[in-house]
Amino acid sequence: MEIIHIINRGVDKRDIFKDDEDRFRFIHDLFEFNDINNVQNNFYAFKGIKNNDIRYRYIGANNANRKTRKLIVNLHAFCLMQNHYHLLASPLVGSGLPLFMQKLNGGYSRYFNRKHKRRGSLFESRYKAIKVINESHFIHLPFYVHLNPLDYSYPTWRERQLENPRSAFDKLLKYRWSSHLDYLGIKNFPSLTQREFFNEFFGGPAEYKKSIYDWLSQISILTISDIVKDWE
Repeated sequence: MEIIHIINRGVDKRDIFKDDEDRFRFIHDLFEFNDINNVQNNFYAFKGIKNNDIRYRYIGANNANRKTRKLIVNLHAFCLMQNHYHLLASPLVGSGLPLFMQKLNGGYSRYFNRKHKRRGSLFESRYKAIKVINESHFIHLPFYVHLNPLDYSYPTWRERQLENPRSAFDKLLKYRWSSHLDYLGIKNFPSLTQREFFNEFFGGPAEYKKSIYDWLSQISILTISDIVKDWE
């Protein structure tokens, strides 16, 4: 299985998510555009939605007549930050990643520009895609993706300085804009990701919880710094 780490950020490092409605919309797009079939209801709004999943009843017009999704990629993990996002994905069809990313970035950009009354490119570049070929990167990368929100409260974690791993772990429990909670067995956006591969690798939610806490305690960021040094 080919696993790819995808990173994209706003042009000039500007915010690409201004509020929770934007974040819900991007979650919607991750689900909706991961389909060989044409997208439905492209300008769906998420005002006031507090559901704990993105399901068909929230995202599709004429749901009863909707075709079963034909996935373009397996989306293993994701994390949304204020001015960028991370994905871990595996293509399922030929040219699957470019197709998915074209639909995702194009669809979200149209929504964002329309809502915020702006024009021009939203993202800094096409996107950056790094194949995960090193075993140590494969082991650590899901943790790294899910730990990105620590930037908001513990910015020195990237310098291997984290005095209170328990407090950092608790802080991550309050951040819903990633697949971290679903890997812990806490339903957040369970329909969005295909977690079977990493669940089997980590041994399920209990082992994932133990592993990520150990990772926080050891802060192994330097083991993957070469992957992201030009982006973070």
